Amino acid sequence: MKQDRERRPVSTEHDHLPADVRKVMRAFVTDGRLTSIPTSHAKRLVILDWLAQLFEPGRRYSEQMVNLVLGQHHADTAALRRYMVEAGFLDREAGQYWRSGGTVESGE
Repeated sequence: MKQDRERRPVSTEHDHLPADVRKVMRAFVTDGRLTSIPTSHAKRLVILDWLAQLFEPGRRYSEQMVNLVLGQHHADTAALRRYMVEAGFLDREAGQYWRSGGTVESGE
């Protein structure tokens, strides 16, 4: 087993990120999938910000659609939805969700 890990190429999927974010992403995200939800609040915020990028600002989503989007990255969609609402990345009203926070990429 150890030899397999030593031979496995180092992932470059997070190389474009700032060092502090990259460290968290490498620890919790492999091949675009969240391996576990961080218990540390600060690390969880990094992951929630990454997930927020999956939602288009200004667009409303049903709970089912939010689950489909989040489910592509981790099985516990209910926990992720709750964390995203609590942290202000998503807002919810009358069964509809919309992105209300997170990093916005500049268009330059």
